[in-house]
Amino acid sequence: MNQPIKCPACFNALTLTQVGAVAVDVCRSCGGIWFDAFELQRVDEEHETAGEWLLEVDHERRIQVDPQRKRDCPRCDGVKLKRRYYSPRRQVEIDECPGCGGYWLDAGELEKIRAETETARREAAERQPVVTGKVIRYLYQIRVEKRLED
Repeated sequence: MNQPIKCPACFNALTLTQVGAVAVDVCRSCGGIWFDAFELQRVDEEHETAGEWLLEVDHERRIQVDPQRKRDCPRCDGVKLKRRYYSPRRQVEIDECPGCGGYWLDAGELEKIRAETETARREAAERQPVVTGKVIRYLYQIRVEKRLED
């Protein structure tokens, strides 16, 4: 049987938890979540609702972690996680392993990522032009009239 991996933030054992089709490692002490390569994207897909409970991982609120401390990858021996922004918007910082491609999210970071993603979707939808049937008919009419003039 595999040994449980240790939390990179508070060093307690992580609990393997099934979330839809993905198994993630959750820290019941500090509330952080370890996502192996590509798991974060799979849990956070639009149609994936199983990951909703990860937004409120039950953990000990009294445990405080230092987000500035260099953290070890729970999968790769001797590899430090790299702190980086999740997206070009530079609103949410996460820890990524340069070795295995896994991600460590501290408590609350998944919620921030989802909020940032939703804001980006909403802004993209607002920028898209709305073409209605009325507009299409008008453009068609102009084109037909132009042909008749020629």
